[in-house]
Amino acid sequence: MRELSSPNTVADAIFGAVADHSRPLLTYYDEATGERTDLSAATLGNWAAKTANYLVDEIGVGAGDVVVVDLPEHWQTAGIVIGALWAGADVHLADADAAEAASEPRVVFTSRDRLDDHPDADEVVVASLDPFALPLRDLPPGVGDYGSVVRVHGDQFVSRSPAVEALDGMPTAEVVTEARTVAERDGIAAGTRVVSTRPWHTAPSVLAHLLAPLVAGGSLVHVANASAERVTAIADVEKAGVVLGTPSE
Repeated sequence: MRELSSPNTVADAIFGAVADHSRPLLTYYDEATGERTDLSAATLGNWAAKTANYLVDEIGVGAGDVVVVDLPEHWQTAGIVIGALWAGADVHLADADAAEAASEPRVVFTSRDRLDDHPDADEVVVASLDPFALPLRDLPPGVGDYGSVVRVHGDQFVSRSPAVEALDGMPTAEVVTEARTVAERDGIAAGTRVVSTRPWHTAPSVLAHLLAPLVAGGSLVHVANASAERVTAIADVEKAGVVLGTPSE
């Protein structure tokens, strides 16, 4: 594992902590739909890179530009968040009120059922939240489909310069430091398989529940809509070293 002491971006810290890019880095379960999607570090890295390339090359996102992510927990959400961080954006995790408060976002990523919450956004991209990232049809004019708009972009990305702000205005170095601190507190070390039901609805929860396990060199299994018994069973199957959260969180 190659831990970067001063990474350009949070994404660089995540992928710099990976020991084996062929092994699972993020696994997503939704017990309501039966979905189980397993992404290796290479695959998640490809989605994040495509997202970053789209933001930089097509939208013109630069260091400190605000990107709003208004999505539920999902593997696509992780790819978008990590990709936006890689592009150097200041990522705001938002409900409708917080999205409006964000300073002139360059782009908003959201779901079809939340489109009405972002009527004034200049650029809106909808994530299908489909297990295979299949495209959505019949979107309003001017609204992009995430899988379609990023798929044409390259699956490799190199950060060009340090990102000053990373998460809701929090500096990159602070995000990385806090993520490592949270991971240590939760007993997560390099190689730890983490099963979690904890949410990613706000910037602090994204830092603690999505980024921290990955920055520490662990891998994350996020479980949605599961009973306590089912979470325990999944933790056993996934050989989890740490289990975080409860189904009610």
